[in-house]
Amino acid sequence: MKKLNICIDIDGTITDPYYWLNYANNYFNLKVSEEDINSYEISKVLGIEEKEYLKFYEELKFDIHRKQELREDVKNVLNKLFKNNNIYFVTARDKSLELLTNLYLKQNKIPFDDVFVLGTHNKVPTARNLNCDIFIEDSYDNAIELSASGFKVLLIDTNYNRDPINNNIIRVYNWMEILENINKMSKEKEVI
Repeated sequence: MKKLNICIDIDGTITDPYYWLNYANNYFNLKVSEEDINSYEISKVLGIEEKEYLKFYEELKFDIHRKQELREDVKNVLNKLFKNNNIYFVTARDKSLELLTNLYLKQNKIPFDDVFVLGTHNKVPTARNLNCDIFIEDSYDNAIELSASGFKVLLIDTNYNRDPINNNIIRVYNWMEILENINKMSKEKEVI
């Protein structure tokens, strides 16, 4: 029997959090750097109207998400975790990206039990349905919402999520730290 139900966001969590930056800089003829990305709201970072950002994203979303680079150690860590835990990807991506998302994970040999492409940032109901033990996330707002609903969250550090965290959130800096924290939680769960 598998020990933990691990829910994991995709964009910025298993992938490079700044994957979209070159596309945006080229499209809008800008020179925004990774250091400039201090907000999850991309239009705000780029200094453009939301509708301009949405037009850009609609035009390029398939290309952007198809070519995302994985974070360091993601595959190695997920392969280890998958042996003893359930892995569920829970993403706010638009429903139109469902097939591409599944193909991306399979082509990159990422192990998982299921994928939930929600089309919304409200991940709490899905986490409840999956009896989530730990949620790995990069969005500060999602982490706060999940933690306020009683879920333990590992918030992977980025330039855009450095606001204060609460007791249900642990800030981590890489996937090896994620593995350490989950192994520790797994051992604690065995004791209970």
